[in-house]
Amino acid sequence: MATLRHQQISVLSSSTVAFTVCFAVWMIFAVIGVPIKAQLNLNETQFGLLASMPVLTGALVRLPLGLWGDKYGGRLVFFVLMLSTVLPIYLIGHATEYWQFLVIGLFVGLAGGSFSVGIAYCARWFERSRQGLAMGIFGAGNSGAALTKFVAPAIVAAWGWEMVPTVYAIAMLVTALAFWVFSYDNPTHRVASNVSFADQLRALKDPRVWKYCQYYSIVFGGYVALALWMTKYYVTEYGFSLQMAALLAAAFSLPGGVLRAFGGWFSDRFGAHKVTWWVMWVSWICLFLLSYPQTHLTVQTVSGPKTFDIGLNPWMFTVLLFAVGVAFAFGKASVFKYISDEFPHDIGAVSGIVGLVGGLGGFLLPILFGAMVDLTGVRSSCFMLLYGVTWVSLIWMYWTEVRATDVMHSAATKS
Repeated sequence: MATLRHQQISVLSSSTVAFTVCFAVWMIFAVIGVPIKAQLNLNETQFGLLASMPVLTGALVRLPLGLWGDKYGGRLVFFVLMLSTVLPIYLIGHATEYWQFLVIGLFVGLAGGSFSVGIAYCARWFERSRQGLAMGIFGAGNSGAALTKFVAPAIVAAWGWEMVPTVYAIAMLVTALAFWVFSYDNPTHRVASNVSFADQLRALKDPRVWKYCQYYSIVFGGYVALALWMTKYYVTEYGFSLQMAALLAAAFSLPGGVLRAFGGWFSDRFGAHKVTWWVMWVSWICLFLLSYPQTHLTVQTVSGPKTFDIGLNPWMFTVLLFAVGVAFAFGKASVFKYISDEFPHDIGAVSGIVGLVGGLGGFLLPILFGAMVDLTGVRSSCFMLLYGVTWVSLIWMYWTEVRATDVMHSAATKS
């Protein structure tokens, strides 16, 4: 019989690896969508819809999957979910029409629902003082977005984009089987069998849940949207090859996933509120700078007209994007620390609700990114939109939390 410590480590490790693969699959169109866009001659809005179609399903199923995970056990639900995506992933490589990619993308998107199952499954194996770190480590599986940017371009260069879905389908099958072998089930972690779904959904009446949904719509929804959008952005804005663009885009995706574990530790140490407040400010400032389009300004001087080029070169752009990725990583962890602190008996239900809204943000934002580019012709308009969403979060947080809270010191320090 394995010790509790061994079970905790095994559950957290196998779940994190499984979620990483699920997230890599969820982001598959971030890379192969670029050659598909050229092959089908899609406009920006159509590309945004293609890239985000899996995100729609992943968002919508998060709530029911979170409830089922609470009721039937996260291990079983997680395993069945991964198996259900293997065939749809494989079929992507055999699609030829735009509508076929959209329909298959909906089924592939089930992989994204793994978050609300896994986050509650892992959290319940740990005491409350360590749940933030545990959820942060699991959430580091978001780095699957960066994994796709490292692996998929190499496969595309060697064998064409059609080979990527085949490789990913095999990887998902192997991962699902390995997860089942190395994970454990604890029936005491499930909600009582006589608790109905309606009882679990009572959290929808709590205004705090909707506030956390707003926060998550930027730190997770914005992360997903930019992870889908940045490879194409580097190609069209700076003229990089697909392989180089994906590598630079990983400068956002990788810290946005891996550093979530540190965000969980900071949330345990300083509290979810303080971490989230500073995350919003850092994001707001960086997004303001990223929003400024490439500009050629001519002014009249005493020596005659002079033209100034104002804008970010690709390296400064990447540094700012990296900073946003770090901030979003901390923010994703801190939002779920709120949930584990305030809803310890409904983690699956509340995380499903918050994850659903965050996922919907990840679905809608790439479409809006494309529509804004088609309407304005300004590629940095995507950052303008995110800047506005972050501003809403800052205002909401100030009026409901910050006015009565010290955000400068640790919980152990007296003001």
